[in-house]
Amino acid sequence: MDEFLDIIWFNIIDVVHYLTGLLNIILAPLNLLGPLLAIWVLALITVCFTKFFKKIYNTRRYGELKKKFQHWFNIRQEALNCEDPEKGKTLAKNIDQAKLNRIYYDYFFEGFLKSILTTYLPVLLMAAYVNEAFKPARMITDFGKPYIFLFTRSNGEIITIGAVFWFVISLIITYIFWSILNTSHSRFIKKTPESA
Repeated sequence: MDEFLDIIWFNIIDVVHYLTGLLNIILAPLNLLGPLLAIWVLALITVCFTKFFKKIYNTRRYGELKKKFQHWFNIRQEALNCEDPEKGKTLAKNIDQAKLNRIYYDYFFEGFLKSILTTYLPVLLMAAYVNEAFKPARMITDFGKPYIFLFTRSNGEIITIGAVFWFVISLIITYIFWSILNTSHSRFIKKTPESA
């Protein structure tokens, strides 16, 4: 059994090395931009990929749970709009206990698993690639310095910003800009029919 697991592990390592080498070849032109912009472009590619993947990937169970949740949530809202407020609250509580809570937790958990696959896993894989491709020894060889930024504090202490930290910062900034653009685009779409 141990030999079988060793064979599987060595095959996984070989595949990872092959994919890393392939990514190095594909992304080699980014090195002309320098490490700062190259890592930011990788963060942008990661955000675009995760947004696209999240949009196109849906499990059948996630779709079914979403429909069930909306159905029972609408029934709960109708119960709350009942003429007798006390009766409405009692009906809503019964709906919560009978159906809605269980469906909500299943729907939430399925959405969480979807997020792991479509967002967190690609981000972690790209962060692992950045950690390997822009490690200090390679940074010195390719760019002449082992860091992205260098700060000197007033007491003379030197603070260096490495590749993975810059990737995380770039990712956060890119997600913020994406959110701002998406919000402004949605507002523009809403205003356009009114003005027409």
